[in-house]
Amino acid sequence: MALHFSDDEFADRLARLTAAMKEEKLDALLLFAQESMYWLTGYDTFGYCFFQTLVVKADGSMVLLTRSADLRQARHTSNIERIEIWVDRVNADPTMDLKTLLSEMDLLGCRIGVEYDTHGMTGRTARLLDSQLSSFGKLVDASMLVGRLRLIKSPAEIAHVERAAALADDALDAAIPLIGPGAGEAAILAAMQGAIFAGGGDYPANEFIIGSGADALLCRYKAGRRSLDAEDQLTLEWAGVSAHYHAAMMRTVVIGPPTNRHRELYSACRETIQAVEKVLRPGNTFGTVFDVHARIMDDRGLARHRLNACGYSLGARFSPSWMEQQMFHLGNPQEILPDMSLFVHMIIMDSDTGTAMSLGQTYLTTESAPRPLSRYGLDFIEI
Repeated sequence: MALHFSDDEFADRLARLTAAMKEEKLDALLLFAQESMYWLTGYDTFGYCFFQTLVVKADGSMVLLTRSADLRQARHTSNIERIEIWVDRVNADPTMDLKTLLSEMDLLGCRIGVEYDTHGMTGRTARLLDSQLSSFGKLVDASMLVGRLRLIKSPAEIAHVERAAALADDALDAAIPLIGPGAGEAAILAAMQGAIFAGGGDYPANEFIIGSGADALLCRYKAGRRSLDAEDQLTLEWAGVSAHYHAAMMRTVVIGPPTNRHRELYSACRETIQAVEKVLRPGNTFGTVFDVHARIMDDRGLARHRLNACGYSLGARFSPSWMEQQMFHLGNPQEILPDMSLFVHMIIMDSDTGTAMSLGQTYLTTESAPRPLSRYGLDFIEI
């Protein structure tokens, strides 16, 4: 088996999960999120784009139901002992196989949690599952159960987060010498991703974001490349990745003389992120972080140009997104606790003047002040 964590680490995670299940009075849990399966067992695949589920009983026993293509993958990358295969065929309904399996596991009439809110659960799968199991037992939406446990990182996880952060810095090291008039976005992007691979890192759970000129106001990846002008702006959002653990960064780099608006927006970003650092600690909530962000931005007249979230929890994630469930947005009651890895970003998109500015990095929370994981500071980057 190729596992990234020790047997004791996995045993502790299973114990935490079964304890949480008992608190929720769950007899079993159907995991559909690949992150949950990876965290609990080490199972590593992209086969979650098809139907598969890991059944976890309250006594700690587990069975994976998956396709034949992932049988050896599961054996090689996880500690799962029992693996059942559903057969690909015309009009296949693997929820029928699941129902049979649950019956064999003596779960008829039991209270069963389901991870509905995940990319590993399509709408079709949810409808088939509900149809098959609605009369079999009591189905409960348990989408957040494992996610809440994964918020707190163990020392072994923190080691991967720190390695990911170093790789993110390496990517920026590789990019900066290439940025300038006439530089191609393709070369910059290749250098950044190449630095992470060369350092032993992994693919990110979503594409790196790169955009210059008008595209610098975007915070999503899009196809197409351009070369930088003598006076330009370049927005980059990327993540170092180690064993699927992510540490994200974000910067808008100005090529040529910065405009007054660039300076003004950078000042707002820096003031806000430094204010957030003062509340990114136990005793506050994710909603508190957003409130600080919104207040400062709005006081500066930037309400129309900011976003409705300013970051999120990071961890081991799979495509199509490296964002975890818990985000810094209005009213989020999730408490900030020590040993969380949290990405804070300030993104301003001034469409009126065509000016972009962003500033973001990953922090590890402690008992007091958060620890930034990047060796880069928050300084303005101009070429």
